[in-house]
Amino acid sequence: MTVIRMTEKPKLNNPVLIEGLPGVGNIGRVAVGYMIAEMKAKEFAQLYSEHFFPFVMIQNEHEMHLLKNQFYYWKAKKKGQRDIIFLTGDCQSLSPQGHYEVSEKILDFVQQFGVKEIITIGGLATGEIEDKPRTLGAVTDEKVMKRYSKGNIDFNVGDKVGYIVGAAGLLAGLGKERGIDGICLLGETSGFPIVTDPKSAESVLKEMRGMLGIKLEMGRLEERVKEMEKFIKKVEELQKKALSQIAKEEKAPVKGKEQLRYIG
Repeated sequence: MTVIRMTEKPKLNNPVLIEGLPGVGNIGRVAVGYMIAEMKAKEFAQLYSEHFFPFVMIQNEHEMHLLKNQFYYWKAKKKGQRDIIFLTGDCQSLSPQGHYEVSEKILDFVQQFGVKEIITIGGLATGEIEDKPRTLGAVTDEKVMKRYSKGNIDFNVGDKVGYIVGAAGLLAGLGKERGIDGICLLGETSGFPIVTDPKSAESVLKEMRGMLGIKLEMGRLEERVKEMEKFIKKVEELQKKALSQIAKEEKAPVKGKEQLRYIG
């Protein structure tokens, strides 16, 4: 089961959905987290799913934190800008089935607000440290590429990668089946485990400024990354432990009618 709980129902005008969840280099998580903070976007809904990892985190010595995704909104301030719904969060689904269920739930939700375009953000692992990482783009339709052709996005992404895993790919792909335009921005990054790549996130953010017609200073990016990185690393480490535990339980013999499965 996947549920979305709203704390506010904003009135939005033709908003664009921008997704940035944890992934390779945490490019999307950092880029969207930075925009939310700098643009002072307001949280209005939370998504919880049984397809997320089966644990709660302990924060501030004793507080429990349930893994979730969060929706924020930002209202356009000037002519030429669009209202925005931001999607970010702690994690993605643990299973392929869960990826589809969660993505469909997200699309059902944002279509209530009139979303007709989706921008997703992820990382493209190159296996090398990139001094000047590029931003590559994949689109659901040629018209979307033409719309954003004035920037520095490299649309020859098919020469470098054959598929896009997780929410960054599925939200755009499933959205296309609903008549929603989509573009996925991929920042080049090393792909090394538990390495957050602020340079690549900055490359993507610079493209986002032009795409959205917004001003976005980069001076606080490094500071924001340090704030986010500790939490992101903690989640990743706990996920690895949970995966290891689940793998052990899968191999263990089942006793009785059913074996209880939990992380405790």
